[in-house]
Amino acid sequence: MRPRLDVHHLQMIAAISRTGSAADAALELGVTASALSHRIREAERRLDLTLFTRMGRSLRLTPAGEMLARAADHLLVDMEEIEHNVVRMAQGVRYVVRLTIGSYSSFHWLPEFLAWFAREHPDYEVDIVANAVFTPVAALQERTIDLAILPEVPAPAGLKGVSLFDDELVAIMAPSHPLAGRDWVTPEDLGDDEVLTYSFQNLPGHELDRFWRPSHVVPRRYRRVELIEAIVEMVKAGFGISILARWAMAPHLESGSLASARLAPDGVSVEWQALLRDGEGEDSPPEVFARSLAAWWSDR
Repeated sequence: MRPRLDVHHLQMIAAISRTGSAADAALELGVTASALSHRIREAERRLDLTLFTRMGRSLRLTPAGEMLARAADHLLVDMEEIEHNVVRMAQGVRYVVRLTIGSYSSFHWLPEFLAWFAREHPDYEVDIVANAVFTPVAALQERTIDLAILPEVPAPAGLKGVSLFDDELVAIMAPSHPLAGRDWVTPEDLGDDEVLTYSFQNLPGHELDRFWRPSHVVPRRYRRVELIEAIVEMVKAGFGISILARWAMAPHLESGSLASARLAPDGVSVEWQALLRDGEGEDSPPEVFARSLAAWWSDR
């Protein structure tokens, strides 16, 4: 059975759903209002359904229209991805890995690894998906990404982890800070400082989980600053301290613009892993990417 609607109908329904107005939808699609009205009548005639009701100058979707609008959004995204992948295939790309990374610190080593991976696997392309950072497990299960780089935690059912590397957490501070020059600090040492953090969530690998909670010490002043770059600049200027990954802070520590101290005598480290779906086969693109990343780290 052939579909009764074509891509123009789907674009029309999605545009009206977004804008709530036939005039705005027509402007978005670059068609005249009369052409859009014709598409509406044609879609309703082909389906023998009422998709919209008029409310003054606005259009409101009927329940059938709402269902169709949701489906249209997904279908149009899928079509764009298919077209993009076909073009990439024509350019020599055979495999695409969609990746999300659960930490800012990864971006400091990621460009070097991707350059190496591109030389080793020229037929692969890597897409970095930013909107899956806070829900990587769900994104893997829903197949909107292929692989997530995260602090090592027990893998949920249907997923598996590949160990990658350890990343040490350190306290960073301005060189003029009273604690600058200390080899290590305790939660009690930092309790009176203003602590800048990128998240209040007690996530695996976060300082709340690895440093503060085991000591039962809570900073008196805790400020969330979601941009790591802003945290660094505020710490440099003397507005508090922060706990971040040594790898990410290396350029600032080497230049002397920041000072650091280990967390407790033995330090606190975070184990990182590549999390991917289990059972996809050893030669699947996510498996190849994860094994390559683990091998690259082991040679460093």
